[in-house]
Amino acid sequence: MIQNIKIINTEILSDNWYVLKKITYSYSKKDGTRKTQVREAYDRGNGATILLYNKDQKTIILTRQFRLPTFINGNDSGMLIESCAGLLDEKNPEDCIIKETEEETGYRIKDAHRIFELYMSPGAVTEVVYFFVAEYSESMKVTDGGGVENEEENIDVLEMNVDDALNMVDNGEIKDGKTIILLQYAKLHNLL
Repeated sequence: MIQNIKIINTEILSDNWYVLKKITYSYSKKDGTRKTQVREAYDRGNGATILLYNKDQKTIILTRQFRLPTFINGNDSGMLIESCAGLLDEKNPEDCIIKETEEETGYRIKDAHRIFELYMSPGAVTEVVYFFVAEYSESMKVTDGGGVENEEENIDVLEMNVDDALNMVDNGEIKDGKTIILLQYAKLHNLL
């Protein structure tokens, strides 16, 4: 176990879209010796994600959009099916996910149930993602969704049976970690 961690130097390598930092730090090992390491960390802020579910219909709302990192890593179309999500933009997680839900899916929910928060890629990214679930009904649909045009969000809204979504995980059509976690949560907690 390491302890007595001290940041020695922080250098900004990129501040283009988000912030990439090169961090030099030292720490004490269990035997008391000091070690120095250099690592890079990508700071894109914290985020929130939600699974909208309809208990009566046994359906969920997911989104599909182009994700460049998946495209450059072998996803031929670059399209990813995922749960609605967004960055916090200095708002509290619940306010953020309620706003993102309406922008991306077109559903206006009044509240969201926070279930947990996770580091999704702690070896390189500082982001904490806050996970939510909320029930939806057709009466909550106020727009077609699709995202915010000035943010170049081109989002397809997908309503599907939860068992179909779980089969899509099994056959590799759904590969997004946060979405798989939320689907498993819904199944384990009998939300649908």
